[in-house]
Amino acid sequence: MSQDLLEYISNRKKELKAIIMAHYYQPPEIQDAADFIGDSLQLARQASETDAEVIIFCGVKFMAESAKILSPEKTVILPEINAGCPMADMITAAALREMKSRHPGAVVVCYVNSSAEVKAESDICCTSSNAINVVKSIPQDKEIIFVPDKNLGTHIQDQTGRKMILWEGFCPVHNLLTREELKEQLALHPGAKVVVHPECIPDITRSSDAVRSTAGILNYVQASPEKDFIIGTEEGFTYTLENNCPEKNFYLARLDFQCRDMKYISLSSLARSMEKLQYRIELPEETREKAHNALQKMLSIN
Repeated sequence: MSQDLLEYISNRKKELKAIIMAHYYQPPEIQDAADFIGDSLQLARQASETDAEVIIFCGVKFMAESAKILSPEKTVILPEINAGCPMADMITAAALREMKSRHPGAVVVCYVNSSAEVKAESDICCTSSNAINVVKSIPQDKEIIFVPDKNLGTHIQDQTGRKMILWEGFCPVHNLLTREELKEQLALHPGAKVVVHPECIPDITRSSDAVRSTAGILNYVQASPEKDFIIGTEEGFTYTLENNCPEKNFYLARLDFQCRDMKYISLSSLARSMEKLQYRIELPEETREKAHNALQKMLSIN
């Protein structure tokens, strides 16, 4: 059955002149079917550069929206329309406008894990890969509002010394990791390097060996002479790590490190979406143009 689906997906992709893009947190079978796998920054760059006519985005809604913002002339498909992001839902454009009214002149830095409407109200976007450099690019005399992830914002403050006004949002998956759980894994795997995502709570990021984006974790592991690693991010990423570093050992920092929204897409729903070209991502042009400015500024910073 899986082989039949894979053959259909491959053939249909050629018919559509499509590219299948997948986030590192997607299930292994989706990663295997994808033409390009990456983190939010890598996927955004790919979406802006691809010459494909159709982008099949295997991720969550805000990622597919970003692809449409950057490539409005292309058809962008999200195979499962219910694949969302709880963190992105923790802020609205109206709420951000209200905060901006209380801090006139502040620069709004918006984590890419947010809706198109929120991006449209922002001055510049960032991903976990380039958030520190984005904040460093802002003049020192400017007040900064950082939305929506308070944990990433706190990590940026720790690294730059730059105080910001932080929105009270968070990733429910990364936010659950505790020091006690990490200590349990260190007791089981003494000497292992602890590498975590900056969406984890400050108590975790401040006590880890390295804090990196998903792509950054992969780069760190590949460059390290060590063999054992405790990984503080979503479980789907271990598939990428094991494929790229089969000689090394990876242990999740907590046993239930899973984002439900990242697991909605299956080979069946991917095939169905390609057959019916659903679900199409459409955005009001005014919103798209404003959000495009913020994303383009992000892409200009490594």
